[in-house]
Amino acid sequence: MQARRALLPDAEAIRSLIEEFSFDGTLLPRSLAEISENIRDFAVVEYSFSNGPEIIGCGALHLYGTHLAEIRSIAVRPSAQGLGAGRLLVNTLFEEADLHRVTCVCLFTRIPEFFDRMGFKIAERAKLPDKIYKDCMSCPRLLACDEIAMYRGELPQFAILEPAHADLIKLTL
Repeated sequence: MQARRALLPDAEAIRSLIEEFSFDGTLLPRSLAEISENIRDFAVVEYSFSNGPEIIGCGALHLYGTHLAEIRSIAVRPSAQGLGAGRLLVNTLFEEADLHRVTCVCLFTRIPEFFDRMGFKIAERAKLPDKIYKDCMSCPRLLACDEIAMYRGELPQFAILEPAHADLIKLTL
């Protein structure tokens, strides 16, 4: 079993894996076009069967900036779960985050126990506004979300802008 960066010819296998987990809402559905457009975000895990290597897992690292990246679309073929492919994917995506010098990696999950074992902590959703505005606002489960926000690293600190000075005069033409 080995992890590697995804290549464009892997897009259909990635779409198929994600689709297995999007019918029940576990993962957000991703179209082939969306996956192809974002293929550089993805890593895959291949397992060598007697008839050659097959992709048994996938995951993506979405970069918001050096302050935050999100692990998303983690999927491992049900018949391959429990073999360590999920852990291998997450570690591969951590290496990618480290390469980009990202200080915090977040994710939203329904299996916090798995990610807890990998050093993630539970976060308040409000501490991850980049994620909220990118995906959550268009999610059908926005008002009934059952996913748990988690992070590893340093939660981003956002600057609060000073209020406008009362003594400034607005010029109009």
